[in-house]
Amino acid sequence: MRLYTFAQAGRTRIGVANADQDCLIDIGVADPSLPGDMLSLIAAEQPVWEKVRRIAETVRSGKPPLVLPLRNLTVRAPILRPGKILCSGINYRSHQEENPAATIPSEPFFFAKLPSTVIGTMEPILYPARTEQLDYEVELAVVVGKTMHGTSEAKIRDHIFGYTILHDVSARDVQFRDNQITLAKNFDSFCPIGPCIVTTDELKDPESIALRSYVNGELRQNGSTAEWIFPLNRLLFFLSGIMTLEPGDIISTGTPAGVGLFRKPPAFLKPGDVVRLEAEGIGSLENVVS
Repeated sequence: MRLYTFAQAGRTRIGVANADQDCLIDIGVADPSLPGDMLSLIAAEQPVWEKVRRIAETVRSGKPPLVLPLRNLTVRAPILRPGKILCSGINYRSHQEENPAATIPSEPFFFAKLPSTVIGTMEPILYPARTEQLDYEVELAVVVGKTMHGTSEAKIRDHIFGYTILHDVSARDVQFRDNQITLAKNFDSFCPIGPCIVTTDELKDPESIALRSYVNGELRQNGSTAEWIFPLNRLLFFLSGIMTLEPGDIISTGTPAGVGLFRKPPAFLKPGDVVRLEAEGIGSLENVVS
């Protein structure tokens, strides 16, 4: 399934894409008993997920308010306020190789982005006055489906709800001034997520997903999750051994080579730039720097 959060007539709704992926079926219209927000839907677990899956499979056509053309809708971040957003640093061999100061870590490294940074596709990335080095990173992100605590690597996939794209926006001059990684990653609008969540029944193999980023149509990053230093099961096993991961938490998995900081010469974002991120099997996430 492909699940979207969208806004219509001042209300936030959940839609599941039809077979052609050009329309959304409003699940609240199809079945008013279903949760009205994505976090609640994810937390409801398997029986509710199956209801939504049946809606996606059985509703072949229809008219508003049940079936809505996707092009006419305002798509929001699939989860508007995730509980936790944890991002993996230096988890692609190509990114490690382009960074002269980086070595292959002995265990996964993570930093947090805060819920207040989340925006959706087509929402503006705000250029802060405190930086002159605004940078982009395309990342595949995991959406946790079931509570994880000390979960074994063999059972990790049973606890994943789906996948989405996360844009890890950074202010590099802030980041490398006294190692202020938390501040550099958490300006308002620094975490675009979307456009949707693709559930694990549709995206079965996250270990070989092509990722690309474009700035004003120029290809900047072109990699694959096959480059991971730590595979997905290892990342989530490591994290769940330290903290409890809850339904709706978002875990990103690092970025491939090509970020602005390490290009020669460096190529940072500026107001007016259009950044488009693509992940095979998920879609595209696009934002303008404002």
